[in-house]
Amino acid sequence: MRIIGVSCFYHDSAAALIEDGRIVAAAQEERFTRKKHDDAFPAKAFRYCLDEAGIGPADIDHVVFYEKPFIKFERLIETYLMFAPRGFGSFLKAMPLWLKEKLFLKRLLFENLREIDPDADWRSKLLFSEHHLSHAASAFYPSPFDRAVILTMDGVGEWATTSAGIGDGSRIRIEREIRFPHSLGLLYSAFTYYTGFKVNSGEYKVMGLAPYGEPKFSKLILENLIDVQQDGSFRLDMSYFDYCTGLRMTNAKFDALFGGPARKPDELLTQRHMDLAASIQDVTEIVVSRMASHLARQTGMRNLCLAGGVALNCVANGKLLRQGDFDQIWIQPAAGDAGGALGAALAAYHLHAGKPREVQTAPDGMSGSYLGPAFSRHDIEAALSAAGARFTWIEKDADLVKCAAEALAEGKAVGWMQGRMEFGPRALGNRSILGDPRSPTMQKLLNLKVKFRESFR
Repeated sequence: MRIIGVSCFYHDSAAALIEDGRIVAAAQEERFTRKKHDDAFPAKAFRYCLDEAGIGPADIDHVVFYEKPFIKFERLIETYLMFAPRGFGSFLKAMPLWLKEKLFLKRLLFENLREIDPDADWRSKLLFSEHHLSHAASAFYPSPFDRAVILTMDGVGEWATTSAGIGDGSRIRIEREIRFPHSLGLLYSAFTYYTGFKVNSGEYKVMGLAPYGEPKFSKLILENLIDVQQDGSFRLDMSYFDYCTGLRMTNAKFDALFGGPARKPDELLTQRHMDLAASIQDVTEIVVSRMASHLARQTGMRNLCLAGGVALNCVANGKLLRQGDFDQIWIQPAAGDAGGALGAALAAYHLHAGKPREVQTAPDGMSGSYLGPAFSRHDIEAALSAAGARFTWIEKDADLVKCAAEALAEGKAVGWMQGRMEFGPRALGNRSILGDPRSPTMQKLLNLKVKFRESFR
């Protein structure tokens, strides 16, 4: 059985192909279009999956979308009704898009699928998963565990923002949810917005900024914005936030609490912003830590699987591992919405089709997350020639390693490409930029001349 999972129309669109439960290919659309966080239907990633498997659209049994748009629309309407008449302006702006596109997403999916193959019977193939179930499936099924606790945390899916469950063999049982508008991911995004970075893409910048500050505002956050219980459950005081009814994450009351308006993207970063970043990072770690500890005590299980955007917070993950509540932690490398494509396909295979699961333990079912395209010598030479690049082909690996090491020792940046592309936002050695960490100027060189990013990263 061959199943393709798809995530799109929000951010980080992707496609993933499984065959009889084995992950064959997965890639984000941005890697083909070079449009960061591309949210369009992943046509190029979809075609790549077919090409990698050497199959055509007729060979696909199911296409699975990673969430249920009607339930998401229900949440949108209920939220506006809950806060009415506040947010009427936002409602007027959001409704045309939903009524034109997102509410009729099934039709939009069919239109895009027909562009891939107008003759395929897509209507009989299309299935829909649930957002947090897709995350949970992406975390558990590729893991090396037969049984594990599953914890997923993000901004919001249909309604859930945090969910906890149990993976056992081929089954997943979601046992606990925290629902919108109470969201750890959106709280972190609120501080992303407040410190002047872009929501849904700048959160990792806040994490990178945090070590330069002190958590001076943690107490203020815990006493005013979020009520965290000992079991890790929480509620937000929504009077400080505007994301339910407005076009901003925070409001004037939030500004007053932290002593000023949100930083504009072009404004100078100050120590205060660094302290704010350190504080929300600290609070995030407190919530994750308490929740994981409670789940370990409650279940008695020693394996933990993580997914959802919050699971990309590697600092919190590291502290969770050192905390020792679980012996082993497995994190989906594409923990954000891109990984939902993979989870949707796996959920359809094991839960919808009822197929058994074969646990892969060497080291897991993700093949190191090297699930994207590889390129032949002919492909590489053609691309370099088309770009007008000067190049030398080095035949022996030992000579190549020596050449790269010498370049690094000379203070140069090295672009390293080998094998299949990584699936997910992390460079894991196959598409990486290398630099000598001993050099006092290397970080500045990479940030200014190669990655064109902030100096603190």
